[in-house]
Amino acid sequence: MPYAEVFTALADPTRRHLFEALREQPMTVGELATNQPVSRPAVSQHLKVLESANLVSVEPQGNRRLYSIKRDGLDELKQYLESF
Repeated sequence: MPYAEVFTALADPTRRHLFEALREQPMTVGELATNQPVSRPAVSQHLKVLESANLVSVEPQGNRRLYSIKRDGLDELKQYLESF
């Protein structure tokens, strides 16, 4: 049930907010942490959960990591919801 991992990842309000923030454009951890009530290391941990749920991808750029939404990561969830 891959969709269950997506539900779990997006159940946390902070992770959901980070995921929604990436809707506009790819961002670094520092850019994402600017608007969050949690620390930069906490943002990194939340992004790891989103990455393991196949919801975001990461691209190293020098000493930074650029995160973006992985749109196909929502496919399993869409199929599950459409079954209703």
